[in-house]
Amino acid sequence: MSYRIEWLRSAVRELNALPVPVAMRIGEAVGRLAEKPRPSGCKKLTGHKDLWRIRIGNYRVIYFIGDAIKLVRIEKVSDRKDAYR
Repeated sequence: MSYRIEWLRSAVRELNALPVPVAMRIGEAVGRLAEKPRPSGCKKLTGHKDLWRIRIGNYRVIYFIGDAIKLVRIEKVSDRKDAYR
């Protein structure tokens, strides 16, 4: 069963600020989360109950998985040096 993808407004702004080729790669990777919210290479963030991250080149996408309601909410999209602040 597919998960619904939601974006926080701040995450959309962060995505729009990136170069177009990078933003397209990130958009494709996020789209695949609807079918498989825990792809190989994803990691659960320590200290958070349901936050995960995927790596796309030098960028990180931090997202929430709500299994009960079949939801993936994109929380943050940023360069790896700024992702965990």
